[in-house]
Amino acid sequence: MKVKYKCSRCGEIHDPQTLIYRCPCGGLLDIAEFDIDFPLDKIKQRTPSLWRYEEALPFSKSQQVTLGEGFTSMVTMDNSDNVFLKMDYMMPTLSFKDRGASMLITAAKALHVKRIVADSSGNAGTAIAAYAAKARIKCDIFVPASTSPNKLSQIKAYGAKLHLIPGTREDTADAAIKEVEASGSFYASHVYNPFFYQGTKTYAYEIWEDMNGNVPDAIIVPVGNGTLLLGTYYGFKDLHDKGLIPSIPKFIAVQAEGCAPLFKAFQSGAQEIEPLEPKETQAEGIAIANPARHHQILQVIKETGGEMIAAPEQKIEDARQELAYKGFFVEPTSAATYAGYLTYVAQQGNPIKNLTTVIPLCGAGLKAIK
Repeated sequence: MKVKYKCSRCGEIHDPQTLIYRCPCGGLLDIAEFDIDFPLDKIKQRTPSLWRYEEALPFSKSQQVTLGEGFTSMVTMDNSDNVFLKMDYMMPTLSFKDRGASMLITAAKALHVKRIVADSSGNAGTAIAAYAAKARIKCDIFVPASTSPNKLSQIKAYGAKLHLIPGTREDTADAAIKEVEASGSFYASHVYNPFFYQGTKTYAYEIWEDMNGNVPDAIIVPVGNGTLLLGTYYGFKDLHDKGLIPSIPKFIAVQAEGCAPLFKAFQSGAQEIEPLEPKETQAEGIAIANPARHHQILQVIKETGGEMIAAPEQKIEDARQELAYKGFFVEPTSAATYAGYLTYVAQQGNPIKNLTTVIPLCGAGLKAIK
């Protein structure tokens, strides 16, 4: 394998063959820098999937585990020519998590893993279960007992063993980690395993290609554990480091008002979040009371001159209905992102309206039907 892990705390380098999920010092793992390239003439001749950016990814075409994910449509909203909706729910398992799952399960296959364990609020679990099935790797998925029934059905349909955990999303992660440590299985975590972010960074590459080598002024991103925010930042940073874009867009991160530890830390200027007892929120996909990578998330927002917005709970269903009337049927977490954008517009007025902005629609509405 051509890439290594690097501890975000102490900087120690680790071989992925060890199957560790965090550094012995307690730090989280990132992918150490490796040589990348963007041969645009070749890229444009390839199949429209995230794997078209092969030279910027950790694995070659011959290694990939793919279901045809990526290269989702990006369309303007209403009559606006500067506000774009990127429809990442147009994926094999109906959410953006397929980007990371494809890369993560490719890593597991390259490491000759026989069994994986993952925890999720739903969408990552469905994605990882699907790609594990494709790779013929045994898969155990841990989810909160309150997870939407359609997501549970989807996970089981792929043949994964489903574990319903009472309590919070954090209780679910604890149960999965306990199983990983007891069994020695590969922890296919979309939070801890940095290969996942090597998949979500392609979100940035696609925007850059769709915009003919340009980038938007602002990216609106839903944030729970930060898998889309961090991956997108890494993608734009790759492009910036190669001299292909002049600057990295401003990141406007959205949390649901009912569970917003990052928003509260950002507003107070704190470097540490205060884990909280989450209230009930419709946006289950970002209901994370204690995100493990909160330092990195807050750093990205500050570094890009970004903002954090708390989407009002009472506005989420209205936003979902508004999107449906525009032809976009999304789950509540995506609606919370749009509600956050509308809140930000109301706060900022014309300045934000004049920015070129991309808003992700991350999960399909079919996932949340009761």
